[in-house]
Amino acid sequence: MPDPDRLLRTLYKATDAVRQTPGRTGRFVRLQGATEVLIAGDMHGHIGNFQAVYKAADLAKHPYRHLVFQEVIHGKLQYPGGGDKSHQLLDLFAALKCQFPLQVHMLLGNHELAQWTNRLVMKEDRDLNAVFLDGVREAYGPKKGPEIYNGYLRMFGAMPLALRTANRVFISHSLPREKALDTFELRHLETDAFPPEDLTVGGSVFELLWGRDTRTETCAAFLKKVESDWLVSGHIACDAGFARPGPQQIIVDCCDTPAAYALLPADRPLTADEFAASVRMLNAA
Repeated sequence: MPDPDRLLRTLYKATDAVRQTPGRTGRFVRLQGATEVLIAGDMHGHIGNFQAVYKAADLAKHPYRHLVFQEVIHGKLQYPGGGDKSHQLLDLFAALKCQFPLQVHMLLGNHELAQWTNRLVMKEDRDLNAVFLDGVREAYGPKKGPEIYNGYLRMFGAMPLALRTANRVFISHSLPREKALDTFELRHLETDAFPPEDLTVGGSVFELLWGRDTRTETCAAFLKKVESDWLVSGHIACDAGFARPGPQQIIVDCCDTPAAYALLPADRPLTADEFAASVRMLNAA
């Protein structure tokens, strides 16, 4: 584990860098200065896939390539005491954000939203929020653990909800259900202060992160609302590491093997064939 005091400084520095992202309005980012964007799928604590994605991005050699992570917490790996190890990916992200502040991004996923808002998420009879907090305390101790946990919450409170490239690729964790599209507006994301109703069932933020309606017509209607032509998302588990539920949407998944990511031009118009061919399989160690 990193030194707790040093980690706290890194978390605060990274969160400040997230807030200072060029093109940011509230929790929505219009990507600036990108010629390419690499989008990874849900990680859920998979350190090997996180490291493999970073290696594939090769940011030092590609200074105009941007890298987007999403949903890194609530994983399978546990400490001896039963705490969740997935917080380690937040530590890795924070270090990367400090090293490449303009190129590295992380989208808020529904699990980060649940942890941030203390909304109960159960899996296999486990309270994932509680197990995550247990892991932080187990890793960093009863004194520093709560401080670091608050640093994570501060980071969740700054993470963008969506990004859009100059060539109209929209990147978000998911998309709202059809019945929620009527009230969804992009401007609802362009704020740092959300009314409580936006964070619960039916609200714009909740629906954007929790929705599972991947029908072609729903995606097309959503893209029209967000002034985009293409959608790259996560949230839905994919046995093949990715899915193409429709011609305008790609879903990527990096929480297991096989895993996949999308690598797209960000500075010129895309054809349907280019969009479909943007999926790459991840080679994890």
